[in-house]
Amino acid sequence: MKQVLCIRWGTKYGAEYVNRLYGMVARHLTPPFSFHCVTDDTGGLRPEIEVIPLPPLGCEMPRNTPGIWGKSRLWAEELGGLSGPVLFLDLDLVVTGSLDAFFEVGAPDDVILARNPNTPFEKLGQTSIFRFPIGKLAPLRAAFLADPQGTADRYRWEQRYVTRTAPGGVSFWPKGWVAHFRHHLVPPFPVNLMRPPRLPAATRVVIFPGGLNPPDALAGRWNGDGPVRGALAHVAAGLRGERTERLDKHLRHYVRPTPWIAEHWRE
Repeated sequence: MKQVLCIRWGTKYGAEYVNRLYGMVARHLTPPFSFHCVTDDTGGLRPEIEVIPLPPLGCEMPRNTPGIWGKSRLWAEELGGLSGPVLFLDLDLVVTGSLDAFFEVGAPDDVILARNPNTPFEKLGQTSIFRFPIGKLAPLRAAFLADPQGTADRYRWEQRYVTRTAPGGVSFWPKGWVAHFRHHLVPPFPVNLMRPPRLPAATRVVIFPGGLNPPDALAGRWNGDGPVRGALAHVAAGLRGERTERLDKHLRHYVRPTPWIAEHWRE
């Protein structure tokens, strides 16, 4: 049985994100599989989704840190009666190809992450899609609960904490399986003004760390707070000083509408 896991709390993502994720998994994963959502709100979820009540964090949430430390709940010794390896997926990723191989590479006891292209020399892992055996990361949770703010201050990102301290170390998915939308698919300036992001044939999952999410990519905007406008209007706004960042960043932070997102990001 292939086990897929996601987590949702708060109001940032509605039930439709979980349902879309289930739909993408169902189209791209050979049965039998189970799909579990760790959540504090079951309203609106598809009946095929198996709910695991959101465990308490166990501490005060760290402050002034960019990491999503609420994910530390997943590192518990016991999680909803699951056992063995699970494939964790962020709610805002897009599945574009078969997921079967994510259950076939490595050993069942391995912790396998996506590569973070932001820090290539650090070999930092990305937990947008990662596989781990239930309970193996329990020592990380125990150490985090012993000093949550200190751990967050030391590592900043929860994925850096996992990368550096997972028992036995971590490995990474084969190159090309996972694409970072902003880093791998958005063309560099000035090509980004003329050409929409393209989906490589080998890509199986597209991840969206940072402020640019699937609905933004579909509409053609860098993040949910920005307006949808054409390339010339974007350049003109930058030259007029209608921006919140340096001109060079403003020009790079433009993405044309990406229609293939709609083909995949659906129930």
